[in-house]
Amino acid sequence: MERRSFLRGAVVGTSAAAFGFTLWQGAASAAPAQPGPGPYGALGPADSNGILLPSGFTSRVIARSGQKVGSTSHTWHKAPDGGACFADGPGWIYVSNSEINPGGGAGAVRFSSSGAITGAYGVLSGTRQNCAGGSTPWNTWLSCEEVSRGYVYEADPYGVQSAVRRSAMGRFKHEAAAADPVRRAVYLTEDESDGCLYRFLPATWGDLSLGTLQVLKAGSGTSGSFTWGTVPDPDGSPTHTRNQVSGAKRFNGGEGCHYANDTVWFTTKGDNRLWQLNLASNTYELAYDDSLVAGGSAPLTGVDNVTGSASGDLFVAEDGGNMEICVITPDDVVAPFLRISGQSGSEITGPAFSPDGSRLYFSSQRGTSGSSSGGITYEVTGPFRA
Repeated sequence: MERRSFLRGAVVGTSAAAFGFTLWQGAASAAPAQPGPGPYGALGPADSNGILLPSGFTSRVIARSGQKVGSTSHTWHKAPDGGACFADGPGWIYVSNSEINPGGGAGAVRFSSSGAITGAYGVLSGTRQNCAGGSTPWNTWLSCEEVSRGYVYEADPYGVQSAVRRSAMGRFKHEAAAADPVRRAVYLTEDESDGCLYRFLPATWGDLSLGTLQVLKAGSGTSGSFTWGTVPDPDGSPTHTRNQVSGAKRFNGGEGCHYANDTVWFTTKGDNRLWQLNLASNTYELAYDDSLVAGGSAPLTGVDNVTGSASGDLFVAEDGGNMEICVITPDDVVAPFLRISGQSGSEITGPAFSPDGSRLYFSSQRGTSGSSSGGITYEVTGPFRA
């Protein structure tokens, strides 16, 4: 089976930051990732925020739903979900969706070069159940509606331009998006038990107003080759987009999506899998499957959002499970990186690294209350691998 090897390298510019800071290449032979010692060591006791971290790492609370962010006048949204970081001069911005229906939208927190909160504001409003999404090479945020025949909205993380609905990207139960500057495509997951994986090919790269929506076609197995078929009616009515193309491959609950160096990684929560799409060879395979873990003691369950770091590590957040973010290394080892205690009624969302790779942002969507009004957004700082 085609598997992965990685070429490690430094981050170059803001466009690299937008893709999760990884420089990866595929080719090696191994089984899907298995449990083993993580690169950061064992988790320590819970800190004052209830987070278990490896030695050398610390956490802080950035925002809480219904409360003002830092000393700003902006109230943080309910049910924080998908997120991404954007360079902002010497500082950066973290954008986070709100998975509320109706209401939705997205908010942003601005940081100085030292990590101090210098501002917070809304970047999208009046939408429905904005779950995940993704950043673009031209530094915009794609916010995805996780409702039947939902839309993708393109928002300005800097809060200057008004958000724009991108109807050409299709109407379906959107989840996440990942941009590929090589093939000039945006990959899109669909959160349905019989959902599909799509790509959108803009007529002009950098302009998502017009283009072609396609769906991945492949056999029913967990590995093989794939092709793309054009969706005749991206509006999805009366026939859903996933049912318009013969041979479209089905995925059980598409969730997170991440692109780096000719590879797309995406998760399916219905079967706790991480998939690998090898774009150079037009092949796909499993990178992780909790049912294939030796001994049945899978450290990663409730597979959900995914992002990557400069070292080539993947960080996968759990929706449920035991509220962990797990790391999957280039050597196909999976291990817990952090755990949130006392919040079993929540899920971890929106993992994203600061542009320099030294800080990881994420949210507990429902916090200790188990309610969408109790969301908490965190930052973890420490010696992440370069």
